[in-house]
Amino acid sequence: MNPKLRPHLRLGVNIDHVATIRNARGGLHPDPVRAALLAAEAGADGITAHLREDRRHITDDDLDRLVGSISLPLNLEMAATDEMLAIALAHRPHAACIVPERRAERTTEGGLDAAGQHNTLAPIVARLKAAGIRVSLFVAPEMHQLDAAARLGAPVVELHTGPYSHAEGDQVAVQLERLRIAAEHGVGLGLEMHAGHGLTFDNVGPIAAMPQIAELNIGHFLIGEAVFTGLGPAIARMRAAMDASG
Repeated sequence: MNPKLRPHLRLGVNIDHVATIRNARGGLHPDPVRAALLAAEAGADGITAHLREDRRHITDDDLDRLVGSISLPLNLEMAATDEMLAIALAHRPHAACIVPERRAERTTEGGLDAAGQHNTLAPIVARLKAAGIRVSLFVAPEMHQLDAAARLGAPVVELHTGPYSHAEGDQVAVQLERLRIAAEHGVGLGLEMHAGHGLTFDNVGPIAAMPQIAELNIGHFLIGEAVFTGLGPAIARMRAAMDASG
């Protein structure tokens, strides 16, 4: 596929860490719903929010208000648990991205073991799809994980870009090639390919340039930049960096 003929590369903005800042002190500010509305004004194509088991950032009330307040597609990141499945089915977000979740981690670390958790994931994927929710699996760029996602019937895979984002020296090219091969393999399986984790103004270009990638989900970096420049300008600059890659 010619990159210039690729449809618009979507940008999903993750607003979790607006809630992290709020929760550090308590109270109502800053409000992640306001951040979502500002992101929409700045050109985001979707909003991502992770409702974690321990509610360390996004809360149930945040999710209620997001569903009722935003016009952009909402992508709910969730663990593969009965509780989160029930919440997703009750709220009917546009999309649900199943991610690994461990209470001790600071953020999502590593990809979902779609291959090793088939029996756990299969009924969850099936019920989300039956409810009209687009299902994605957040996985490492490994062929057997993509194959497993296809067998599970998940229409979308989000590639974990953390190792690439944190790589130095020769490892940058190594990790980028892993992602490229995985993206090609996923498209060959009929999967829609997304990517995210650790992307910045400086490293987003090579990922955005991959014609197989349909969507990037970026959060922590944008919220951090917003402290200095404002959320709107940070998103606009990221959008420009993505567009320049084509």
